Amino acid sequence: MTTLAQRGGHPATAENLAPLAFAGYAHFTAMQVSSDGVRGLDLHLHRLRSASRDLFGSALPDELVRHRLRTALAAGPGGAVSLTATVFSTAGEFTAADGDLDLLVRLGPPATPPAGPLSLDLVGHERLLPGIKHVGEAAKTYYLREATARGHDDAAFVDRRGRIGEATIWNLAFWDGHSVVWPRAAVLPGVTMGIVRRQLDHLGVPQREQDVTSANLPALAGAVVMNSWTPGIAVRRFAEVPLPVAPEFARLLHDAYDAEPFVAP
Repeated sequence: MTTLAQRGGHPATAENLAPLAFAGYAHFTAMQVSSDGVRGLDLHLHRLRSASRDLFGSALPDELVRHRLRTALAAGPGGAVSLTATVFSTAGEFTAADGDLDLLVRLGPPATPPAGPLSLDLVGHERLLPGIKHVGEAAKTYYLREATARGHDDAAFVDRRGRIGEATIWNLAFWDGHSVVWPRAAVLPGVTMGIVRRQLDHLGVPQREQDVTSANLPALAGAVVMNSWTPGIAVRRFAEVPLPVAPEFARLLHDAYDAEPFVAP
């Protein structure tokens, strides 16, 4: 399918997209939508609302956002699509002025995640405003390219305290053979991660947070990456530290994700 974009609930034009071509002060959420709806819609709406208040001091009403999502999906091809909803200010960037908030909705082909298991390089990096899914993060692509040049599939970030927190476009989850271990660090709270965590609670699966470092990686029994594409792809090593693939861990996370109901926008 070709990409479809709408700004303000109407088909986007070259003229009204031009100001956004190099805009770096905006935030977004990304989701996979099927004919049944989307999982974790409440988490997506909360992400947009919270980030807008942090960046702009105000937020678009949830019902307006849902209306714009429905409008874009109705104009799309139907079936499964990837959807990105980006909130920005008409005042633009490099200004302290307040402008009206607008929403750009883009539809594209459904995502095809890598098969895995993955090898992740470890790089020292801490994202600006890690709790916000904002645009313009060149470091993610830079470290991905650097990692692949060194023979890895992607990169994971290590903070100044030596803690492994997240990967370029992924949350991380670990397995100790009994509990799901979430890395304790300043990371983006992913929607898929939020879905999995609340469904694991419903299933009675133990979860805990801990500092994860290169030194204590060998004590863990598995790891995965997750994002809107997938609730779990196995990681086979971090830098030079190997980890068991642990297919039962990935299945557990997929089962938890599948338990989340679809909701129509």
